[in-house]
Amino acid sequence: MEVINDFPYNVREIENVFIPMRDGKQLAARIWLPEATQDTPLPAIMEYIPYRKRDITRGRDAANHPYLAGHGYVCVRVDMRGSGDSDGVLTDEYTQQEQLDAVDAIEWIANQSWCDGSVGMMGISWGGFNSLQVAAKQPPALKAIISLCSSDDLYADNMHYMGGCLLGDNLSEATVMLAFNALPPDPLIVGDRWRDMWHERMEDSGLWIDKWLRHQRRSEYWSASSVCEYYDAVRCPVYAIGGWADGFTNTVFRLMEHLEVPRKGLIGPWGHKYPHQGIPGPAIGFLQEALRWWDYWLKGKENGIMDEPMLRAWEQDSVPPDNSYEDRPGRWIAEPLWPSSNIQQQCYLLSPYRLTPLPSDSEPEHNPEPTTMGLQSPLSVGLAAGKWCSYAATPDLPGDQREEDGGSLIFSTDALVEPLNIFGTPSLELEVSSNQPQAMLAVRLSDVAPDGKATRVTYGLLNLTHRDSDAEPTPLEAHRTYRVTIDMNGIAQKFPAGHQLRVSISTSYWPLAWLPPKPAQVDISFNHCVLKLPVRTADHHEDGLTHFEAPQSAPPLDITNLAPSQHNWLLHRDLATKESTLEVVNDQGCFRINDIGTEIHRSAHEYYTTVDNDFTSARGETQTESSFKRGDWHTEVYTRTVLSCTETDFIIHAQMDAYEGQYRVFSKNWESTIPRDLL
Repeated sequence: MEVINDFPYNVREIENVFIPMRDGKQLAARIWLPEATQDTPLPAIMEYIPYRKRDITRGRDAANHPYLAGHGYVCVRVDMRGSGDSDGVLTDEYTQQEQLDAVDAIEWIANQSWCDGSVGMMGISWGGFNSLQVAAKQPPALKAIISLCSSDDLYADNMHYMGGCLLGDNLSEATVMLAFNALPPDPLIVGDRWRDMWHERMEDSGLWIDKWLRHQRRSEYWSASSVCEYYDAVRCPVYAIGGWADGFTNTVFRLMEHLEVPRKGLIGPWGHKYPHQGIPGPAIGFLQEALRWWDYWLKGKENGIMDEPMLRAWEQDSVPPDNSYEDRPGRWIAEPLWPSSNIQQQCYLLSPYRLTPLPSDSEPEHNPEPTTMGLQSPLSVGLAAGKWCSYAATPDLPGDQREEDGGSLIFSTDALVEPLNIFGTPSLELEVSSNQPQAMLAVRLSDVAPDGKATRVTYGLLNLTHRDSDAEPTPLEAHRTYRVTIDMNGIAQKFPAGHQLRVSISTSYWPLAWLPPKPAQVDISFNHCVLKLPVRTADHHEDGLTHFEAPQSAPPLDITNLAPSQHNWLLHRDLATKESTLEVVNDQGCFRINDIGTEIHRSAHEYYTTVDNDFTSARGETQTESSFKRGDWHTEVYTRTVLSCTETDFIIHAQMDAYEGQYRVFSKNWESTIPRDLL
């Protein structure tokens, strides 16, 4: 990373400003203000998230916002209602209140003397989600957005549910927010009322995993803030960005296809990171690319960015399987439009253990007496799956799929005679039956090297009760045959000559996805079972592409490390008790932010356990610690959440304890039982 110290504009930082909302509440904002605005107003860029501008995101903000401000933009980093130093209580994600507050904040920014009336909105993850959602509210001053690592579909393509299956990340994300919602505002910003604000948050924010588990099917709860329900409401230009190791890349494809505004898409090899900090690499000069976007849409500079292809992506080369990568070899490819006429569907027929390519002009013949194979996977399948959304801070990518394939049905091609390039979303069509009313399938597409090592390229999940609808799932009739389609995540991948394609199918994928209530045998009937791949033919859209510059940032935050961080995934197997536990360690260590003197320690541990083949033994437990200290101000918060199940219910136990100095000043316990809704 190249650190830039000299910028075209001198910038003054305003540590805190309170932005009034229509109901009298105030949102806390930090502002990077070019001094030139004393004479000439400039466009503004807002980032709006619940992750504490004063301390926790201060390091990331220091790298990003002074850089953009140094090139002539007023940068405004806003704490959402109920977070950081803002008033109120945060009670759920992506609420209508959150979006209305953002509309108010944009109007306030546009009306300031230092703003020329044009505002952009940018953010990653939560900030990427609400950039899309706020754009759909059409605030007049919002002229363009950059949305990174986000989703337009809160039910079907988010960290809660996938293919109608409950994701393990549902518990992980709920844990993150339980801890964040319990953090106090800074007394130096809000004054003596900090303690009352803190206790109000802990008392009233609620247990979000309880809410999310009470909405197990697609409903208005999810749809109200899902932009896929109203693409035409987005009227400003959109730059959508994701990474193949992230959980949200499918959004980029859908936005390019369905939005009607000027738009661009970019997908790199990265996990859940800004692209200039992207891992796996190569990272790119994202801040320079963002400046090109803002210069065009907020300043009217003709820099050619909209003359370039609509969608660019990193086509990954084949690599041996590993749980983490510093870099993924490959190349940038581009398509002028999406969907692209350069992508052709290639079908492969499934037969026992084999994948056979079909000529492009042929259809599989109907088999009146198809061969059938049965499958009931052990619960060990999924322990090498990695995380639904990789944060690239731990070894959280999928490992060698041979371990998973032992409990799966596998179907392989012969060794490829020529390289094969795919770009888009593969799918698998199957005829299946089950001996239980509920069952799931996990499908994986892998690259198998001549030495047998299998690297997962993409995957998909389907709760078979959701085969026809996420809104109205229905039980399976025992031994009745159903035709189902399982969509896999989008990818750009090159399979070399000499390698094989492999499809692997399992009936469990723990702990990436929660288990069905009982073991189920799923029979696959090989009658027109087809893998469909989006094959990209050779072209020259890459000729003359603008090259991404090397990563740059503003100077890093000045901190003093007080205790090291620790990140790991550990697999514990007790052969005597037949208990398997996946432990995820995410300890941020302890550090002091030198310019404000605050010491911060945060850590989280997650444990996902099963015993033998007992599906009701599935259990997830998370524990967090958060500490803030400066002078005589010292707060600590501890949380613990346990999610377990029976055949009929999910069971939640959670607790929170908060300390001021040596005294416990708050304690709360939650316990609830939520019926399983065909899940």
